[in-house]
Amino acid sequence: MGSRNKKGFTLVEIMIVVAIIGILSAISIPAMLRAAEKARARRFAREIQAAGHAFVRFSFDHGEYPADRTPAQMPDGMAEYLTGFPWTEETVIGGSWDWDSGQFSTLAGVSVYLPDWTDSRMMEIDRVIDDGNLATGQFRKRASGYIYVLEE
Repeated sequence: MGSRNKKGFTLVEIMIVVAIIGILSAISIPAMLRAAEKARARRFAREIQAAGHAFVRFSFDHGEYPADRTPAQMPDGMAEYLTGFPWTEETVIGGSWDWDSGQFSTLAGVSVYLPDWTDSRMMEIDRVIDDGNLATGQFRKRASGYIYVLEE
């Protein structure tokens, strides 16, 4: 009897490799999804703060804030202050940008109207911006969304 040359992999070896890949995927995919969600939360926090700074600059230049607008509508005179900002587009957490002047017990605030995120996910953003409590501080829950308060 001659010796057999082994060429290729056995079915058992292939199944073991597939099982290992499956286990590694099951471990890494949820971690990647959590990291992506945290990145979106940080991006949204930066964007809402940048928009807030633009409205404050407008008020310094004009002596008052622009008039209130409906969601996704650029407030009059803000185009030059929000250059390159995606004001009329959906936010990274869903929903629309909204300028609130004299609304929700505030003098001025930048809001997100009808975001896709739940309160528990929005608390992640609140922890980045503020105090981690959606009922208090500069970032809070409002009717149909959340507001970054610029002035009360």
